[in-house]
Amino acid sequence: MTPETAPALILVIEDENTLRQDIVEELQEAGYHTLAAKDGHAALEILNTAKPDLLLCDITMPGLDGYEVLKKLRLQYPDLSTTPFVFLTALSDPREVIEGKLLGADDYLVKPVDYDLMLATVAARLRQVSRIRTRHKDEISALRRTLSGLSGSGAKAALDLIAVGVILLDGHGKPVHLNRGAQEMISVADIIIGPNDTIRSPDPLSDRDLQRALSDTLAMARQGREKVAGVMLHVPQSLNTAPVMICSLIQSISASADTPHVALFLTAQDHRKPVNEPLLMDLFGLTQTEARVAAALSRNTRPADVALELGVSQTTISFHIRNLFQKTGTNRQADLIALIHAGPMMIQTG
Repeated sequence: MTPETAPALILVIEDENTLRQDIVEELQEAGYHTLAAKDGHAALEILNTAKPDLLLCDITMPGLDGYEVLKKLRLQYPDLSTTPFVFLTALSDPREVIEGKLLGADDYLVKPVDYDLMLATVAARLRQVSRIRTRHKDEISALRRTLSGLSGSGAKAALDLIAVGVILLDGHGKPVHLNRGAQEMISVADIIIGPNDTIRSPDPLSDRDLQRALSDTLAMARQGREKVAGVMLHVPQSLNTAPVMICSLIQSISASADTPHVALFLTAQDHRKPVNEPLLMDLFGLTQTEARVAAALSRNTRPADVALELGVSQTTISFHIRNLFQKTGTNRQADLIALIHAGPMMIQTG
């Protein structure tokens, strides 16, 4: 059984023992795997070792209530940023719903729990996440196929027409092609060619993250497996940043180590073109407001700056960033910003 076909794992967080057990039994009878926690602290302990596909969480609990669980989940477990979070509540006050939505809750179930509605809600949320992940995977796969098949001067010359910097690395991690955009970034020291023809960042901390991401992605490419990583490069002695998206390129068994194995997409701050908001809406299914937030993030990496630019609260920006993570299939801001810049190129090459 593959991860895609295995039953979903649901974490139930409920302080009422009888209700918690009833919910678990209903989910198990429907074919789901389950984990159970009697309070928020127990739930966070579980999340240190398990990665559920969906969380059902009571709001009113002693110690750590449902709102605090959700806040900590979004802040401390970025790999679960696209995991649906459904509140269980005995209250139907609209203010409760609004507060939860602003924190990133996906849905509500009102007590006493209607189990048919609960199962329908769980199934719908899991299908939504599956569609998002499938679409993102298909987009990245199309991009990889295009880049893996690049050969000859004509195909490489086409990359020079793209504003985004593109660097192709072979199976040894050595650059086999840098398009014009990437060469311009090297000329202003956003990235550098280091010893042994290695791609480096001039900022030590950024370079550490970059080398780790390159190593992980190259290892996956050698195994014929997919991986996407995002890194935010900081240019020393300036406020410039360069978001980088790194993709493994799936190789055939007979592929030579000299063929492209990894693709890097880079956008230097001084060379970025304004993000096309309608194109982002079409590409990722964003609302107009989400596209505005995405475009603002591409200019200002700090959510506080985005909130100031758009004249809204940081809580509102956090809510929209949560939706952006879901719709783009990313779970870190660096990945999201890199994808915002690289996304239009994916349309042109896919």
